[in-house]
Amino acid sequence: MQDKNHNGPGRSVPRSVAIIMDGNGRWAEQRGVSVAEGHRAGTRALRRVVETSIDLGIGALTVYAFSTENWTRPAHEVEALMEIFDETIERELPDLARQGVRTRFIGRRDRAPEWLQERMAEMERETAANSRIGLWIGFDYGGRAELVEAARRVVEEGLSPDEIDEAAIAARLSAPDLPDPDLLIRTSGESRISNFLLWQLAYSELVFLDTLWPDFGPEQLREAVDQYARRRRRFGGR
Repeated sequence: MQDKNHNGPGRSVPRSVAIIMDGNGRWAEQRGVSVAEGHRAGTRALRRVVETSIDLGIGALTVYAFSTENWTRPAHEVEALMEIFDETIERELPDLARQGVRTRFIGRRDRAPEWLQERMAEMERETAANSRIGLWIGFDYGGRAELVEAARRVVEEGLSPDEIDEAAIAARLSAPDLPDPDLLIRTSGESRISNFLLWQLAYSELVFLDTLWPDFGPEQLREAVDQYARRRRRFGGR
């Protein structure tokens, strides 16, 4: 039930890792640059983390890129974020595909600009056959909204009370084949999960690091994995 891979003798590596990529704005403020530049630096950090995850043998990486609540940010910042997502897909798609990364998006898409929706669909198509690592990107995603939608599907499909169990709910989440994270990492010193993967994180190990996301790299990822490896997961047992 622990779903672990191993990287070297006696070293336990999580099969599935989730990351709340926090701190782009503070990183930009500290350097006197625009918030947009902070977000661009954050995309470069993601590239480093994907490559290190491959090296470690992590099978699935899920990142929180844009939440349902992020629409409340200033309009110019939201617009810049949409453009940065587009730039990142265009820049990274060919190399991610070559490295065997399969990319999928979880969350809503209908509120994104049509041109960005097309980019996201293109990225999924171009990497669909890859299997080296799964990169799941939470875009316009919220854990509560996901659970509400799953409950709505249960009602729409007319399930009887006896048919409703954990498997029935899990099958109606936005990405039923997303592996539950063994490890959640949050950067920037905040210690909360912020409406991310509420169902899937039920038994995840949590690691909170002070590093701002644009400064996060191989060393910090390995540090978090080492913390995970030192813990004993009981899943409610002894």
